[in-house]
Amino acid sequence: MTKHRVFAALFGLAVSVSLAGCVVAPPPPVVAAPPEAPPARVEVPVPQPAPAYVWVPGHWVWRRGGYVWAPGYWAIPARPGLRYAPGHWAPRPGGHVWIDGRWR
Repeated sequence: MTKHRVFAALFGLAVSVSLAGCVVAPPPPVVAAPPEAPPARVEVPVPQPAPAYVWVPGHWVWRRGGYVWAPGYWAIPARPGLRYAPGHWAPRPGGHVWIDGRWR
């Protein structure tokens, strides 16, 4: 074997051994809802617990063939200065899917 083939074989072995313990998380399940969600409810947040907290608004959740309201809550961002981009229902063929909110 040439030096390059030996190196490539050893490199491939090292990579496969180092990745052997890795676990790849499956993608989050897609929640599909046939009808469009009702308009968002108007929520009056309870007082902010502390200056670091950010309001995460409530949203409609599809459960057992119908929409159920999940109320908003105060949360602390992973890093100071992050803002919350709310999730939303997006139209898809045959219904709607929920796109999770995220911190930016």
